[in-house]
Amino acid sequence: MNATSTPSPSVNAHWEHFHHGADIGVRGIGTSEAHAFELAALALSAVITDPASVVARTPVAIACAAPDNDLLFCDWLNALIYEMSTRKMLFSRFQVQLRDGHLSGTAWGEPIDRARHAPAVEVKGATLTELRVEQRGPEHWIAQCVVDV
Repeated sequence: MNATSTPSPSVNAHWEHFHHGADIGVRGIGTSEAHAFELAALALSAVITDPASVVARTPVAIACAAPDNDLLFCDWLNALIYEMSTRKMLFSRFQVQLRDGHLSGTAWGEPIDRARHAPAVEVKGATLTELRVEQRGPEHWIAQCVVDV
C-alpha cells in the first residue's frame, strides 16, 4: 500500500509499509523531519484501514518529549495508538512541529465505524525494531519502525 503526499521537486514524499516477520513496518518519506513523521502516521493508519475512508473531523492534540529523534518518533506513534484505542477513533490527517526534543502535533479523525472502516487489525504498539529517523538529503527525511500487530 502506498499513498502520495504533496509533491516536492527534490523527493517523492510518500508513506509505505515494509514487511517484518509477523509484524509490519511503517515508513514516512518527507521533505522535512516533521513531514516524515506525519506521513509515517498516515502509514500507521493504513495498517488498520484505508485512510481515505476516515473523515478528518475531530482534532486531537498530542505532545511528546524524548532524548533523541528516534525515540521521539516511536513515542509519537505510540501516542497515536493510545489515542486511537482510548477514544475509539481513527485518524487520517496529521500535523507535527518538532523542537529541541519536543513534539507537538494534531491528529484529525473520527470515531470508528466498523461497517465503513472495516478495520483489518489492531496495532498494539510501535517498537524499537528497525527504528530510524534520518536525513538523506536537503529535503529527504525518513522516519520508520516496526509496529506490533
